Amino acid sequence: MVGTVDTIYALSSGPLPAAIGVVRISGPQARAALESLVGRVPESRRAMLANVRDPESGETIDQALALFFEGPNSETGEDVAEIQLHGGRAVVAATFAALRRLPGLRPAEAGEFTRRGFDNGKLDLTAVEGLADLIAAETEAQRRQAVRQLQGALSDRVENWRLRLIEAMALAEAGIDFSDEADVATDVAVRALDAARLLRREIGQVLADGRRGERLRDGLVVAIAGPPNAGKSTLLNRIARREVAIVSPHAGTTRDVIEVDLDLSGVPVTLLDTAGIRETDDPVEQEGVNRARSRAAAADLVLWLTDSETANPDSEHGGGPETWRVRTKIDLLARSGKAQDGPARPVPENAHAYELSAVSGEGLDRLLADLTAFAQSAIGRGEPALVTRERQRHLLEQTEAALSRAVSEGEGGREDTFAEELRVAAQALGRLTGRVDVEDLLDKIFRDFCIGK
Repeated sequence: MVGTVDTIYALSSGPLPAAIGVVRISGPQARAALESLVGRVPESRRAMLANVRDPESGETIDQALALFFEGPNSETGEDVAEIQLHGGRAVVAATFAALRRLPGLRPAEAGEFTRRGFDNGKLDLTAVEGLADLIAAETEAQRRQAVRQLQGALSDRVENWRLRLIEAMALAEAGIDFSDEADVATDVAVRALDAARLLRREIGQVLADGRRGERLRDGLVVAIAGPPNAGKSTLLNRIARREVAIVSPHAGTTRDVIEVDLDLSGVPVTLLDTAGIRETDDPVEQEGVNRARSRAAAADLVLWLTDSETANPDSEHGGGPETWRVRTKIDLLARSGKAQDGPARPVPENAHAYELSAVSGEGLDRLLADLTAFAQSAIGRGEPALVTRERQRHLLEQTEAALSRAVSEGEGGREDTFAEELRVAAQALGRLTGRVDVEDLLDKIFRDFCIGK
């Protein structure tokens, strides 16, 4: 990232053409740039209708709304100007050309507006991550979780822990440095140890959430697996309600993994159609089978398909993630008369054993209802998760581990190492919100943002 001495500008609205194209300017020259384009600067936080003109030629570019936000009371903490143009490509291009010719201005880099907000204390790292997740949210549940993070659900709790940890550190240091002073309470070490125990317990409770936040953010993975010609691609197409995968009576048609993203009552789910699992001499099909096994093993749930002619579907697959047995093509049994002439098919005893026809849709409603319930149970119905990213979990785990060591040292009467472990815990919490030692993380976090955010 380039230092914040420059004034930056970018399109902060959606792709062009659009109804409105919002050009955002942030930095020390934002006021002067706005005045150059519209003639005067409106009162802070008041919209003004104005003609946008090229400062060199005086030619009118557009009629737009102009706003000014005086720092530090702005999104970036700097002076910020916005020009709400008509969203045509030529209009925005002409405005950019005029801005580019002004001294001290340059186009913004990806995430630079948000980075400046972080640098100026308007956001901490958990809020930045919440903003990124809000932009990327594809389901209602993801949106709600991202808004909670942006509004400080985790950072408020972390700040509370941090302040209590600082108090425990002060007590521990007082017990070490001023143990002979009459005005230092004799129970400071005990109070510090009790505080460390309580913090460890609270953080441990937050971590014991089954990774619900990460599951919601990243989405669940459901793999459709089984032998060739079991109806995997047909089922995928039926659930996706479009022709995603090629359906063929010939074994080995699906060679690679096909993915479809679903929204099951607000929970994002990626449905995988995998190659038919069987022994084969075809090297391309072998690779497809290997990929199918690998993706199925890493999935949250496997739908193991066998057709209605298969005698013992349970022998085909075992181990790994939770697996639901699905017997397909039951419409063929009825068509051939086997359902009437042969022995009656037993009703599955397992709550997650299914018989269906992906062609007619028979039995599909029950499977989809259970998939939706599975997705909702995976993210939980109770208190929303506070931890939504692996980075956050890793730092909280480091904090909890340091507090555990501190408690052990404190219970053993080793006051110096007790105080040191409290400092280690405080550093981990500081890195969580971006208070200390995060420079190596910043570029990675902010480069995932779009230009203009």
